[in-house]
Amino acid sequence: MTLEHKHAEHDHDHVHEHGHDHDEHAGHEHVDYPTAVTMFRADKDEYFRGAHDSPIPHDQRHDFPGLRYFPVDEAMRFEGLTLEPYAGTEPANFQIPISDGSLREAERAGTLSFELGGATQRLTGYRFRKDRSGSVFVPFLDVTSGTETYGAGRYLDLDPDPEDGTYVIDFNLAYHPSCVYDARFSCPLTPPENRLPVRIEAGERLPE
Repeated sequence: MTLEHKHAEHDHDHVHEHGHDHDEHAGHEHVDYPTAVTMFRADKDEYFRGAHDSPIPHDQRHDFPGLRYFPVDEAMRFEGLTLEPYAGTEPANFQIPISDGSLREAERAGTLSFELGGATQRLTGYRFRKDRSGSVFVPFLDVTSGTETYGAGRYLDLDPDPEDGTYVIDFNLAYHPSCVYDARFSCPLTPPENRLPVRIEAGERLPE
């Protein structure tokens, strides 16, 4: 199992005009899944406290208590998902809105389906212009959005399995964009089609 953190890949820092990639311990293959997630979260807290490109403002890092999370829930991990061609009514190529009021060229790369809450749920995966990596960006809203989690959504970054091309949606790895912590960042807003009618009690929660 690999837990990889690419911090703020889809956030935009208008001070430096770039995003930030940060790979934490790339794998915890010798421990069980909940332990691996816990270790991953500890790594991320260390990064937020000390990295030069941490989204936490400098004057707040020494008092940073760590990110808040829902408990690890292995039932919120969905493996072997196929990225199906997008078949909705919205255009495949569009401009995704950004929190600062700008727009960014993107495409609807396809949809991922999984069973949750007694029904089939679907999320659209997006790619940004010139991205040919095969990875998809999956922002989402759920019933916790605006109360326990950020009102504009949380993010997942999904890479295809190198052997069979399938994807894993792991809501335990759902994270908040950097604009939650510092207004100098701007970040993509979740399109309405990715609003789930269920509570996703997994991943990051808002600070108290």
